[in-house]
Amino acid sequence: MSAPAASAIRLYRVSGRVQGVYYRASAQARARELGLRGWVRNLADGRVEALAAGPAAALAEFEAWLAEGPPRAQVSGVEVAPGEGAGTALPAAFEVR
Repeated sequence: MSAPAASAIRLYRVSGRVQGVYYRASAQARARELGLRGWVRNLADGRVEALAAGPAAALAEFEAWLAEGPPRAQVSGVEVAPGEGAGTALPAAFEVR
């Protein structure tokens, strides 16, 4: 059964100075404020990856936050892709991996 039209899943890959600047914990806090489910993790290449699910409006707000990040981050880009079929079950809440 497909999800309601108002709900979506997005996969984000964030580049720049995004590791070691409290990015994942801050992303988790923002995602939870927006009522999103999913996860955020560091990648070996220095980027941060996040999978988020929820209403389209909340995902748009989350994406805007990802482009800014916490105060010490310097985001140079955010890649966005559909998250359906990302191969990972979504947790009940938004978590740091």
